[in-house]
Amino acid sequence: MKKLFLLAIAVVGFSFSSNAQNIKFGFKGGLNLANLNELKSGEVSADTDSRTGYHIGAVLQLSVAETFAIQPELLYSAQGTDDIDVDYLNIPILAKLKFAKVFSIEAGPQFGFVVNDGVKDAFADFESNVEAESFDISGAVGAGVEISKFFGQIRYNFGLTDVIDGFDGKNTAFQISVGYYIF
Repeated sequence: MKKLFLLAIAVVGFSFSSNAQNIKFGFKGGLNLANLNELKSGEVSADTDSRTGYHIGAVLQLSVAETFAIQPELLYSAQGTDDIDVDYLNIPILAKLKFAKVFSIEAGPQFGFVVNDGVKDAFADFESNVEAESFDISGAVGAGVEISKFFGQIRYNFGLTDVIDGFDGKNTAFQISVGYYIF
């Protein structure tokens, strides 16, 4: 009975350690160069300057195979334009194709929830009821490099939904990130 118990512990321990190698969890942060691709309402349109912001958050990498992983993230991201600050809690869910042991490409949807709506302040002199949409859907494509527990990524996010109620204008953001896997 004692040998059977020790064998069961060994099997469970081996299973846990082999599964743990397929999961990586870490943190990342970096620079955003964000803008709205077109801001217009009816006949009125505006040229906007990009906003330099940041993003910071957590990364989970779930390896399905040696060369393929699913990578959900939870990021605070400062976006918008130079005049219109709209910050999001973004949840990208990316398919990640790994090659040459250190490089990867990634793509997938990103879901954003507004946490800071600076639209009312930007339009205070024009219209009092203008506000940001509370939810944003974007697409994300990028590439990365991973060396040991450190990683770096570049990514382009392109909006699929309008940012401001009553205006055409979708988020765009170019991101440069660095991060570290804690396990």
